[in-house]
Amino acid sequence: MVSNFRGMIEFLDKLGIYDVILPFLLVFTAVFAILEKTKVLGLEEIDGKKYTRKNQNSMLAFVISFLVVASTELVRTINEAMANVVVLMLLSICFMLLVGSLHTGDKEFALSGSWLKTFYVIFFVGILGIFLHAIHYNNQPFTEWAWDYLASHWDTNWFGSLILVSIMVGFMVYITNTPKEGKKDSESHH
Repeated sequence: MVSNFRGMIEFLDKLGIYDVILPFLLVFTAVFAILEKTKVLGLEEIDGKKYTRKNQNSMLAFVISFLVVASTELVRTINEAMANVVVLMLLSICFMLLVGSLHTGDKEFALSGSWLKTFYVIFFVGILGIFLHAIHYNNQPFTEWAWDYLASHWDTNWFGSLILVSIMVGFMVYITNTPKEGKKDSESHH
């Protein structure tokens, strides 16, 4: 039974579902949604009501999607990056499940405050790393190329200096940071 499903997936791959249709739909949907939300192409008035220019938005999204699909390098980058973004999403779900299993209380569990901001930063760095790794430069992932370049051009003195300067800047920012009065008052009421 498993081999039948594997054969079906291979058949869909031969048809171009994974490297033509799905990337096309993904890019079309994302571009169309952005154009509709931002109203870059303006609004049109019909019977006194304003609507987005769906025809122009869809045509522009259609053309951009075809141009993306025409580039095998872009399609490879999208496929690799999206697969890794899903892995990052699954890791976040697993983390929430584990933390939620230890949560006691009547309210539902949700991250908030500094925890939420910390995870925003972690996810941003993770997604940035995923996309940089998916982009190839000199026939290797950009992150590997950059690491090899840094390893061959930087010695331990550079690295140590960079860490020392980072610590000093962080310490200066921490020392000179003054709390905002409005924020202090709103936090004291909670």
